[in-house]
Amino acid sequence: MTLISFDDFQKTDIRVGTIIEVDPFPEARKPAWKLKIDFGPDIGLKKSSAQITDLYTSVDLIGRQVACVVNLAPRQIGPFISEVLTLGFYDTQKNVVLIEPERHVPNGSRLF
Repeated sequence: MTLISFDDFQKTDIRVGTIIEVDPFPEARKPAWKLKIDFGPDIGLKKSSAQITDLYTSVDLIGRQVACVVNLAPRQIGPFISEVLTLGFYDTQKNVVLIEPERHVPNGSRLF
């Protein structure tokens, strides 16, 4: 484990957004969804690729709030540009379980 300063942690901008669109991503090396996430008026709509098809259908994801890192540089994933990193934890079978607030919060709310 590498220790970082609190100032370093503050550089990571983690926000909540609501998934508004889910599309298949057949070009991905591993099964994935292409997500469109609404982060509210200040940040707007952002795209993310997420390898979460084992636990989540497109129907499961629409309307779900998720935590994302919004200040990473965009990343090219095949023909798709991922603008934010959708956060999750591995379960015991190495499936990604999404991080979401336990109650609804405004889109764009920052983790602190």
